[in-house]
Amino acid sequence: MITIIHGDDISLSREYFQELKQKYKDIISFDANKLIITDLVQNIEGSSLFGSTKAIFIEDFLTKLKKTDKGSMEILDFIVKNAQPSVFVLWESKEIPKRELALFKETVVKIFKLPKNIFLFLDNLMPGNYKNSLNLFHQALNNGIKEELVLFMLQRQIRILLALSDPGEEGLIEEVSRLAPWQVSKLKNQAKLFDLLILKKIYNKLYEIEVGQKSGSLPLSLSQSIDFLLLEI
Repeated sequence: MITIIHGDDISLSREYFQELKQKYKDIISFDANKLIITDLVQNIEGSSLFGSTKAIFIEDFLTKLKKTDKGSMEILDFIVKNAQPSVFVLWESKEIPKRELALFKETVVKIFKLPKNIFLFLDNLMPGNYKNSLNLFHQALNNGIKEELVLFMLQRQIRILLALSDPGEEGLIEEVSRLAPWQVSKLKNQAKLFDLLILKKIYNKLYEIEVGQKSGSLPLSLSQSIDFLLLEI
């Protein structure tokens, strides 16, 4: 059996991924970056030999899959061919296109999507637009999005904008490599609205908020801290 967990709500998808791990007694976890075909063959054949079934948990395999890479395609083929006697759980840190999901038959697919207004909030981050930003931020909270997730998404957005503001940094962060061309184009236009020093200041402030939240030294609530940050943009 193959289960694919994907979507842009990483918090909920990870939670579900961890819940599934608790349901199996004998599990083996792999990171796609370090996975080789031998790892799967040894574990699957070992399970058959001793009459036990191991659950194989793999992180970001489809996200990082390159169809031009022979090793990756061998792993994909092995998973598909061994789907019936074995258990594979694939967790992906982004939404996987339907055409790629179509490679798998009789697969359980769980998608976790964020409400659209969180992306509307991020898209509207720009100097002098604090009223709209505050409104969209609180709309997102009213839709059940946690402040911690908003902080994470803000950090990611500013980190990408920083990378796109400096051509030398663009290829150095993984988030940019995962974006579609139209997303990169839109984000480049957004980055142009900011001065590079302002972006760095925002990113540093977000880091201070994160540290304060984790250490319990934040003088305001997380929601209020984000409010004041948005007022300063």
